[in-house]
Amino acid sequence: MSVTQFDQIVVAAASLGLIPRGGFQPRADDAVPALRDGRTTATVVLVGNAGPGLWRNFSDHVAGEHALDDWCREKLTPLARDLGADVVFPFAGPPHLPFLRWARRSEGLSSSPIGPLIHPEYGLWHAYRGALLFGHKMDLPPPLDIHPCDSCADRPCLSSCPVAAFSDGAYDVPACADHLRKPEGGDCLHQGCRARRACPVGRDYHYAPSQAHFHMAAFLRNY
Repeated sequence: MSVTQFDQIVVAAASLGLIPRGGFQPRADDAVPALRDGRTTATVVLVGNAGPGLWRNFSDHVAGEHALDDWCREKLTPLARDLGADVVFPFAGPPHLPFLRWARRSEGLSSSPIGPLIHPEYGLWHAYRGALLFGHKMDLPPPLDIHPCDSCADRPCLSSCPVAAFSDGAYDVPACADHLRKPEGGDCLHQGCRARRACPVGRDYHYAPSQAHFHMAAFLRNY
């Protein structure tokens, strides 16, 4: 098998509505596991989604409590095999692998005022679904290192939550969940988090109501 290059991952992931989310060469403190054959992992490439691309491929498979996790495992395992890689997942565990640390290493993202990592193009409408582990070093795109919140004076994400669940880097999860269970929480439950929708970055990647409701309902089930 020829040595996999980053552009091959772009093409393979696109067939599933996914995108590579950058990558890095691991350091000792990155807690990246060795390959199944015992070799040291030389390159990590994160795979995830932004906007509605994944939903178009996944929406016909929504069944079961862990439907999205099961779909990701089912689709990414053979994709990794075809690319000559191992694959690991953020939902496997405990112990859970430090995917958010890897995301910062891969794309140079920073946290938004409401917590999730913000991407300069995708805004808050993105996620990480797996990581491909390779035994060879790969040329990778450089981290973005662009932080849109630094130039956002109004920060509408902090003032738009109907129950003021976000403040000073804190997230009042009980208040959020309680609101979603009430009739007045229907907007957030069916359209997506109002604070998240208030962010001006990545508006073209907003989730459709069916996709937003799927994730909000999953949040409630697991709280």
